[in-house]
Amino acid sequence: MNHLPEPHHPANIVQLPDGTHVYADTLPATYAGPQVVHQHIHQAAPDKTVQRIALGSGVGAGAVAASVYFGPLLIGALTAIAANLAMLAFLALVLGWGVHNVVKSLGSPEAGTAVKNVVKARRKRR
Repeated sequence: MNHLPEPHHPANIVQLPDGTHVYADTLPATYAGPQVVHQHIHQAAPDKTVQRIALGSGVGAGAVAASVYFGPLLIGALTAIAANLAMLAFLALVLGWGVHNVVKSLGSPEAGTAVKNVVKARRKRR
């Protein structure tokens, strides 16, 4: 078995107007002008518009499946992440408030005075 490419035959060689010789299969294709693509997008529900654009542009069923399946999935995942972060922030706030109250109630009189001074200093800054 010969794995080498086919040798170019003299029929494939063309002489250009400037006198140089080139292979005919490497010449650029002729330019037929710009291609005009007519695409009509009709009014539809927002979730259908993406599907119609994908189908009209020749992208295929993969883009339609991705827009239909992964769009709501992404929204659901982002909502779950936001809910988790909100719950963690609330938990941190409640725990911080609890620790503050415990330390304030168990602290010495000097600690109570220090807390009052800090509160006064914060009020003066505002």
